[in-house]
Amino acid sequence: MIKLENQLGNITISPDYFANLVGRAASECFGVAEMVVTTAKQGLRSFISKQDPPDKGVRVREAGDKLIIDLHIIVSYGVNVSAIVKSIVNRVRFVVEDATGLTVSKVNVFVDGMKADSDAAN
Repeated sequence: MIKLENQLGNITISPDYFANLVGRAASECFGVAEMVVTTAKQGLRSFISKQDPPDKGVRVREAGDKLIIDLHIIVSYGVNVSAIVKSIVNRVRFVVEDATGLTVSKVNVFVDGMKADSDAAN
């Protein structure tokens, strides 16, 4: 749980909301073929439910009053990886700060693989 305190009172944001917000922002960027399961818990939920968990490839940590976000992705083959990563970092930072008012100190993007266009369509 991420807890904030301001002049209006206490705000608690669930990890699932954050994971869904961050995962959606990252996966909608051009060149991202898919997010990658990074923990055993995510893998087990994905296997049991036959659906991708909302936090697939996402880890959010608190560092004081700021957030550190780790993303694990697979990119489409033939795209400029550097440009994709910059786009993801900017988009995720903007979406999180706009939706929550929290400061994102760092977005780490780990490219775990590449997928050919024919594989990405499946």
